[in-house]
Amino acid sequence: MKTKKWTPYLLILPYAILFITFIAVPVLIAILLSFTDFNAVQMPRWIGLTNYVNLFTQDTVFMRNVLPNTIVYSVIVGPVGYILAFVLAWLLSQLQRMPRTLLALVIYSPSMTSGVAMSVIWRAIFLGEHRGVLNAALISMGVITEPIAWLNSPDYLMPIVILIAIWSNMGLGFLTMLAGLLNVDQELYEAAAIDGIRNRFQEAVYITIPSMKPQMLFSAVMTVVGAFQGGGIGVALTGSNPTPQYAAQMVANHIDDYGLIRYEMGYAAAVSVVLLLLIYVFYALAKKLFTEKD
Repeated sequence: MKTKKWTPYLLILPYAILFITFIAVPVLIAILLSFTDFNAVQMPRWIGLTNYVNLFTQDTVFMRNVLPNTIVYSVIVGPVGYILAFVLAWLLSQLQRMPRTLLALVIYSPSMTSGVAMSVIWRAIFLGEHRGVLNAALISMGVITEPIAWLNSPDYLMPIVILIAIWSNMGLGFLTMLAGLLNVDQELYEAAAIDGIRNRFQEAVYITIPSMKPQMLFSAVMTVVGAFQGGGIGVALTGSNPTPQYAAQMVANHIDDYGLIRYEMGYAAAVSVVLLLLIYVFYALAKKLFTEKD
């Protein structure tokens, strides 16, 4: 009897150890360091809320560039990628098994490689010289006469980063939604047809989406977390941190800048805590939208 009582705890023990070691403890340490002046060499010196005050009152780069860039990036990449993943999953769910499997592999394949790695290919496309793929194509068609420095222009860099992020980060949410769609009880559609539902749009609104809220919640959470952690794509494309004129500078880049380049670990920890709070706010919103009320 006692063995059965402890069995569930033993089964979750490996996960609990990993969670505490690599998530809970680092988060706690980051919160504590955010109240200190720490340069990674000397012992941390307690300074209270100074890092947070400086972040929101004196760090003009954070307030004018980093925070707006991160919010715009997340608001576009998150919902657009989420909706696109659902639409593609819904379209594939209408196909037979063999073509559905092949197309799912094609759609998911970009997510098997990180957006940073895929930036190598995209950098060749947007290279700001005559030999750049896009510049060469536009010049040959007579659209432009001189090559455009796509990756050095603040007008083009952020849209390019958003495009790559949507293309490369959609895979996990897409597979989750496809699995949810394929597991919806088909008898519900038959009953709905009897009750008066006449088209696929009504089926999606009244049956499909309500039936797969758990999968949609998981996909939404992963999309939110991935969007707010973005930043590596811009650095990989431009080869510099910060990015030119801070055009694609994200909160994650700001953390790397202060933590790994300037070694202002206390300040970097404060920025990471702010990022954690932003993720939690959007996670709570997603949970409220997709959690069953009953």
